[in-house]
Amino acid sequence: MSARPDTGGGTGDQGRDRAPDAPGREEGRPRCLRRRAGNGCAVPCPNRCAPGSSSTGPTCSAACGPPTSPVLRRVARFEPRRRARLAGPQIAAQLENDHAFRGLVAARVEQVWPELAEGMRAGVVPPAADPVAVAASAYLLRPKGWPEIVEGVHEELERQTSAREVDEAAEALDDVRRRLEETQQGHQAELERLRGQIGAQRTEIAELRRKVHNERQRARKAVAEAERAVSETADRRHENESQVGALEVENRRLRSRLADAEAQVENARRAVRTGRNADEARLRVLLDVLVDASHGLRRELALPTSLDSPADLVAEAQEEHRRVSLGGLPDDAPGLLEHLLTVPRVHLLLDGYNVTKTGYGTLPLADQRTRLLTSLEGLASRTKAEITCVFDGADVEAPPVTTSRRVRVLFSAPGETADALIVRLVRAEPPGRPIAVVTSDKEIVTAVRRAGARAVPSVVFLRHLEAHS
Repeated sequence: MSARPDTGGGTGDQGRDRAPDAPGREEGRPRCLRRRAGNGCAVPCPNRCAPGSSSTGPTCSAACGPPTSPVLRRVARFEPRRRARLAGPQIAAQLENDHAFRGLVAARVEQVWPELAEGMRAGVVPPAADPVAVAASAYLLRPKGWPEIVEGVHEELERQTSAREVDEAAEALDDVRRRLEETQQGHQAELERLRGQIGAQRTEIAELRRKVHNERQRARKAVAEAERAVSETADRRHENESQVGALEVENRRLRSRLADAEAQVENARRAVRTGRNADEARLRVLLDVLVDASHGLRRELALPTSLDSPADLVAEAQEEHRRVSLGGLPDDAPGLLEHLLTVPRVHLLLDGYNVTKTGYGTLPLADQRTRLLTSLEGLASRTKAEITCVFDGADVEAPPVTTSRRVRVLFSAPGETADALIVRLVRAEPPGRPIAVVTSDKEIVTAVRRAGARAVPSVVFLRHLEAHS
């Protein structure tokens, strides 16, 4: 045959959803069809739309006409599997009792499976046909001897089921035997492992017993040695006590001799002191002669008659450390900077960014530096003063190269601020040199004043530059 019909069929839990079959309906059908209907599968429709099938063709109501039963009319539009699950027994009962309905289904069988229908009417069953389809076709077409055909299909299905059950039982038995063998092998391996462990533990126990025996012997020897040591210690204690008594006697004798020796040493010291007094008298006379000779030489060579005292040296050191005073004018005096720049050897230090941000802080930092250094060039050329401008080096990757000859430009090193560099420059100057620091930073002002320098506000310095620009 060209196609094998789909027999359909429901699962074991489908019987819970289908309606109960009408009583007395199963006795008039063959056992094969009764078993199929009992499992929730009605006789399959030849157009593959029987309950339990998955046909995509027309439904029974479209191919076989509208069902007459109200139950079948309700499920006529259901999906085939759902229809088989809900109304399989009713469809089977309708086929059994309604000859017209069975005739419509048989006609559809002859239309869909012509070869199977012709073979059934001729009494020839196609060898490749599905046994269930053959039984359903025989039940619907009712050829001669159809009960025997259905009964033969039933017996064949039971035989196949029995053979399958036997095969499954044999496979299960083989599986059980295999697992039993695996379990026995595992138990045997475990037994061998446990025996090996027992043997190893016995060997270890024997070794431990031997070690315990050896340790007991060593303990006995240690006890004997300890007792011998105690006895020797007692003997040595008595010997030491006798030696201590002898040493005390000898010590007393030596102390007596030491007292005699100390008395002899004291007598010798007295004699030495007497001789030393004579030597000191001779040295004193010689020193007086040398002093008189030195006075005579000083008079002849006209040397100074006196030397500096230590108090004079301390006073000179204080004078050296006292810087030239730059005071006298208040910080906001108009001529403060002119007065400071007229002091000889004055050193003018500037906190660069403090000055630029006070005067023109809106410019970029590079333009601020350029403008300030240009003004300082003119100031240095006009006053001939030493000028050092200090910038914070945190904002530049590498200090820019300056071409100024009259102004010294310094950038603080990484990890050091410009404030610390200014204070370090002030402290590096020699004592007595006048120093003026231009800044409005209170911390720098406090630090440089403590070091003896004069602080000038940035506003006063900028006002001076504007007046001379």
